[in-house]
Amino acid sequence: MLDLVEAVAARREASDPDAATVLRGLSAPQKSLPSHLFYDARGSALFEEITRLEEYYPTRVETAILDEAAPQIASRTPQGAVLVEYGSGSSRKTEILLERLPQLAAYAPIDVSRSALEEAKARLARRFPSLRVEPTLGDFAAPLRLPADLAMRPRLGFFPGSTIGNFTTPEARDLLGRMAAGLGAGARLVIGADLLKDPSILIPAYDDAQGVTAAFNLNMLERINREFGADFDRSRFRHEARFNEAEGRVEMHLVSLRAQRVVVLGRMFSFTAGETIHTENSAKYSMRGFHRLAASAGWTPKRTWIDRAGLFSVHELAAEVQDFAADGRVER
Repeated sequence: MLDLVEAVAARREASDPDAATVLRGLSAPQKSLPSHLFYDARGSALFEEITRLEEYYPTRVETAILDEAAPQIASRTPQGAVLVEYGSGSSRKTEILLERLPQLAAYAPIDVSRSALEEAKARLARRFPSLRVEPTLGDFAAPLRLPADLAMRPRLGFFPGSTIGNFTTPEARDLLGRMAAGLGAGARLVIGADLLKDPSILIPAYDDAQGVTAAFNLNMLERINREFGADFDRSRFRHEARFNEAEGRVEMHLVSLRAQRVVVLGRMFSFTAGETIHTENSAKYSMRGFHRLAASAGWTPKRTWIDRAGLFSVHELAAEVQDFAADGRVER
């Protein structure tokens, strides 16, 4: 019977990239789970709730910056362009741009959450009835694919929320390079980047008093149970946000409250009391550091907007170089 379970697990691991990533992450010395697994229907709803929390300043501040910057962004967007959004979620920030971009040929949101895409498309159809919406369900890091009649149109990329901070520096650089190649020479990318600041401001944004972020983090265990045949007991884990000063990032972890064993896809994983599963990074940038990251990936910084308190930044980048150096070094 055990051989059969192991055989089924092996087939699933071979055919399902997420299964392989989960098993590999839980087998590492520092256990980890990929952050895109946060976003099932429940996780997406919890994240929308997080964005409305007082402690979570990024959404509120970035929205205000975009509202101010949108006319300038619109003025440089060509007639008949396609707005491509990476990790679109609810697309609510996008409406700030859409209402000022009547010249668009289409809006192409990309997200891993089917429910978020469906809800956003229905809402946008009511508000912008003449707007063509072409959603893509999947990982925004995959090669960009547009319908044939849109493939040759100019493109404006949109990557808000400081989602770029969820990646390590090499991963972020690789992603931005693929975006430059996918959007094409001459394209623009509007991207949000959270700024480095005191941990007394950062930590509450990822560990709110109401416990919404904790529920968001712990919900990943429920998804692993449901989709990967696991038996995590979420009551045996707690949420923790910590600031990694050396890496310039906030990290989210799930901390094991006791010594325990968990089965995932027929494989057993042991936890000691206090051992963690690393579920997310959120890197914070200096202005110089972010510009160097963008330039190393084939982008030329054109314009930057920052709020008066210096909490958050929005950048307009131009894809003027298709190949980027293999040995570029990035500072934070």
